[in-house]
Amino acid sequence: MRSKYTIFLVFVVALVIIEKENNIISRVSDKLTPRQTPQTPLYPNGSVSVLLTQNGSYSSLSELDPAFKRLKNRLENYALQFLHQVDNERSNPRKHILLMATTRTGSSFVGEFFNQQGSNMFYLFEPLWHVERMVTFEARGANAVAASIVYRDILQQLFLCDLHVLEHFISPLPEHHITPSLFRRGSSRSLCEDPVCTPFVKKTFEKYHCKNRRCGPLNLTLAAESCLSKQHMAIKTVRVRQLESLRPLLEDSRLQMKIIQLVRDPRAILASRMVAFSSKYENWKKWAVNGEVPIEDEEVQKLKGNCENIRLSAEVGLRQPSWLKARYMLVRYEDIARYPMQKAAEMYRFTGIPFTRQVKEWILKNTQGSKESGGVYSTKKNSSEQFEKWRFRMPYQLAQVVQKVCGPAMELFGYKLIEDPMILTNRSISLLEEKVFHFTYL
Repeated sequence: MRSKYTIFLVFVVALVIIEKENNIISRVSDKLTPRQTPQTPLYPNGSVSVLLTQNGSYSSLSELDPAFKRLKNRLENYALQFLHQVDNERSNPRKHILLMATTRTGSSFVGEFFNQQGSNMFYLFEPLWHVERMVTFEARGANAVAASIVYRDILQQLFLCDLHVLEHFISPLPEHHITPSLFRRGSSRSLCEDPVCTPFVKKTFEKYHCKNRRCGPLNLTLAAESCLSKQHMAIKTVRVRQLESLRPLLEDSRLQMKIIQLVRDPRAILASRMVAFSSKYENWKKWAVNGEVPIEDEEVQKLKGNCENIRLSAEVGLRQPSWLKARYMLVRYEDIARYPMQKAAEMYRFTGIPFTRQVKEWILKNTQGSKESGGVYSTKKNSSEQFEKWRFRMPYQLAQVVQKVCGPAMELFGYKLIEDPMILTNRSISLLEEKVFHFTYL
């Protein structure tokens, strides 16, 4: 925006200079034009020819005057066009959307609501994955605070389209701003379309390649230019733990930040993680067989910490402090699964971005899949059936543990606690309270 105002200032200065030069030329022309007498030879247009030599050519000051006027008019038109563009941007400024979630909450599916928006949206899928792999932070204490600061600062640069900030964390290091190693590049339409999709390079392996077309390794400079050309930007991340750590982004006048926090029943999250990351949950499988779960175990305490972070962030958001007013929305995954079109429309209304036909078509296509459709990372679901499948694969004793350590968060979000194992597998009994989370749009 600063560069645009600089251009406009140059226009204004140019107009002032041209106006002064025009006046000077007119005065000089008047002085050089004698009063008409019968002895004064006239040109057909009635003006006196004053010859000036420049590079072997001749012209009259009276001929230069209209040329300056034409240039002045042209610059005035440019200035009016610029002001019209500024007015448009003021009425519909660039929006920056952060989808904030944790793993296995359906965030990849919900992220597609923005990825499929069309040519005016730049979408990034989990860019902080590289940071987490390169920099090791503990989940608690001072390291957790340091992690939140690093994540926040990188998100700020990414929202300003400085994609080169990721080069410090991508391994192997990009060469000449080109890398074949960006995590889940293929999950971002913006990184797989022209002009970011460069010609395919043979014998260059790209693990997270584009799905629908063959592209060369990602050029981060081209990606940054594409980002700047888009009207809006969205980022999906599961690595931000505390909403309050993002306050500097929400107070940054360069950003029009909107945060959507996605939550899910923690019992469902655990059941999903035990399938998706099976090797990391061997202890939980043993506890399910033995029937005894040590509450003080590190894994159980980590689950408790995650639930507390989610709850505390949501409490801050729902309280709507001045720095967050009209900038925060809380959504339950279960509500999206039951009413995908309605909830997508609400999210778009909240962000102030048009709900396009492309998004609606994608939702219809990807929420009516067969029971067999989709793997653990798939965004194609029979959503009305998928969201409760966890009830039939989670042992009751593990559900009890989750309820014990995540009770406050479950109560806040409207997830019912159960005391009877028969209820867990009885789908006719809902585990959801019908709950409305109030937030402001403007």
